Amino acid sequence: MLKWFKSNHQALTAIGAMVVGLAALYVAWDQARVMRAQQHGAVVPALQVDAFTRTVEDQLTLGLRVANNGVGPAFIRSVMPLQDGEPVDRIDAMFSAMPEGQVDRSWVTLTGRVIAPGELVTPISAAWPSDSVDTDHISALFAEWERWDVEVCYCSVFDRCWVATVQVQDRRLVSACPDPGIDVFERYGSEAFIPPTPLEDDTQETAGADQ
Repeated sequence: MLKWFKSNHQALTAIGAMVVGLAALYVAWDQARVMRAQQHGAVVPALQVDAFTRTVEDQLTLGLRVANNGVGPAFIRSVMPLQDGEPVDRIDAMFSAMPEGQVDRSWVTLTGRVIAPGELVTPISAAWPSDSVDTDHISALFAEWERWDVEVCYCSVFDRCWVATVQVQDRRLVSACPDPGIDVFERYGSEAFIPPTPLEDDTQETAGADQ
């Protein structure tokens, strides 16, 4: 064996070079992996989705807000409202417990939007005169809102994607976001708001006509 080592210097040199090359390759791969992790960590978005109520200037406002508390931009791919855990394509019933006389409604399209770090977006809000909303309305509203949730699927600049919801604050990592379809906030906000005629009014009119 010793004789073989003495007579095969070139083979030993080649083996040594191969070992050194493999070690250098591993170090380079590990450094690249660490660098990629650092790059991803430097631009990770973190969305927080919250329902809110506030009273300002004799108006009660209800709505939803989405804030990016991360360090990178959040690319909103899709938004999915859930009622009793099931996906729905309309959110009209979310405000069904409130009285008539809505005085304001605002909305923005959330799907396809880029939310910068520290930015806050209110995709939907509606307002009523505060004196027309009593504690029964508020209680009924909160009971209705307990049935609802909103899933916002968003991605980083490196196409790593997560889902944020109202009811669960911890985001969930996903492989990809679903097909966005229609933006429900734009649908609700842009459609003409025509309050339904109360049934009791129809009854009274009919009774009056009969007399």
